[in-house]
Amino acid sequence: MAVPKRKISKARSRSRRAQWNLKTPQLGKCQNCGHRMPTHVVCPQCGHYMGRPLVDIGE
Repeated sequence: MAVPKRKISKARSRSRRAQWNLKTPQLGKCQNCGHRMPTHVVCPQCGHYMGRPLVDIGE
């Protein structure tokens, strides 16, 4: 079996794990109503995607 030749220090393993952080989702504006929403999704307010109506939002 493979065995590590040397001990990996705490600093080395912790600095590697420092990259695991979560990033905030990128928000874009709807071209129709200006609502802030995640990119590449149909707008939940007006139902438009890339300037075209795709979903009928009942009011």
